Amino acid sequence: QVQLVESGGGLVQAGGSLRLSCTASGSIFSINAMGWYRQVPGKQRELVARITSGGSTNYADSVKGRFTISRDNAKNTVYLQMNSLKPEDTAVYYCNAHLTDRGYYTYDWWGQGTQVTVSS
Repeated sequence: QVQLVESGGGLVQAGGSLRLSCTASGSIFSINAMGWYRQVPGKQRELVARITSGGSTNYADSVKGRFTISRDNAKNTVYLQMNSLKPEDTAVYYCNAHLTDRGYYTYDWWGQGTQVTVSS
């Protein structure tokens, strides 16, 4: 069994900052990539940022220059530093891990989600 535990969401004013964290634990052999997605009611879940085990990153155009994803491989933890937040960043943010477990099965696993609300 794999667990992804997220933290760091909350309410912030426009222009402010938040830092999300997500730690993976359980029956993990390796984590190939970790990322953050977000979803608002009535819309599809969308990629915010993603980082591979080698450190390659990609970002949604809407967050480039404002958000930074980083990763501590030793701790199986991914971070999302969010600066210059805008009301349109309001969403539930989900952590994702593309991993191989100790049975050598590879799949995606999701966290429970953390709410980020940006007030204008």
